[in-house]
Amino acid sequence: MNNKRRSFIKKSSAALASLIFPFDVPSKKQNMKKEQYEVIIIGGSFAGLSAAMSLGRSLRKVLIIDNQQPCNNQTPHSHNFLTQDGKPPLEILAEARRQLEAYPTVEFINDTAINASKSEDGFEIKLKENGEVKAQKLILAWGLKDDTSKIEGLSECWGNSVIHCPYCHGYEVKNQPTAIIANGNEAFEYLKMINHWTKNLTLLTNGSSTLSEEQTQKIKSKGIQIIENQIVKINHLARKVTSVSLNDAEDFPISVIYHRAPFSQKSDIAAQLGCEFDEMGFIKVNDFQQTNVKGVFAAGDNASPLRQVANAVAKGSLAGIMANRELIEESF
Repeated sequence: MNNKRRSFIKKSSAALASLIFPFDVPSKKQNMKKEQYEVIIIGGSFAGLSAAMSLGRSLRKVLIIDNQQPCNNQTPHSHNFLTQDGKPPLEILAEARRQLEAYPTVEFINDTAINASKSEDGFEIKLKENGEVKAQKLILAWGLKDDTSKIEGLSECWGNSVIHCPYCHGYEVKNQPTAIIANGNEAFEYLKMINHWTKNLTLLTNGSSTLSEEQTQKIKSKGIQIIENQIVKINHLARKVTSVSLNDAEDFPISVIYHRAPFSQKSDIAAQLGCEFDEMGFIKVNDFQQTNVKGVFAAGDNASPLRQVANAVAKGSLAGIMANRELIEESF
């Protein structure tokens, strides 16, 4: 980390915004009405920046629209990503944006896309603060919004000691006293997986169990306790879980919780454009990250249940390559 970036971090809480968007962010509205780009990327985290890298190196005029709200903004460390293992995700993003500055055709704007429509020559995107912009192709690269509001204390520990992916964080918490908040078939499959990382495991169904009798017996045969009491709150200290308060029971001491929170798309732009979604709520894409709407691609957490930095980078790169390929096919 160079001295300039260190000074950003130390100054104040406002430095966080500078870290994740280390460019000159416009303080006044810009007159961007109907400016034409070849590709617009909505979302400037790992998938969006990776797509921009492919397109910048393909000499394409690109605009990245980003409102500085990455999904993992409170996650202290990123893992399972070669050469970046253990680094803070915001630090990786800052370095990625710095590298993208080398490509003069790639532009950024700190704004939110609020409306999208298809036109004769591409797409028109209305921004919250800066008018409208146009592009021949769109890449949808925003993340997901996890609903952590239903259990007190969950949001404060989310991404730290309440986690969802063992491949991202399981190694760091291996063999620790661990709980899973889930029920039914999801709980059974989740337990089966997490049991590989720790045998000190408890299932919190947060209400009456919906497991089958066969599933229940299998779980108990592995020495895993099933607690059906309602969860009142998650107790924590400095974002580290200490125990779970249960209805009609004593607090249950625990160090780590796995939980897949309900989620929604961070933007309704895909729905506005007529993109299809799967039964889980992800944007449907083919093997080339293309949606059902011609000229629209999607990449990252919004289009994949594999919510990992490495996956987002790979899918974003592919989306950028395929958007460029479409432009080549249409112009040659």
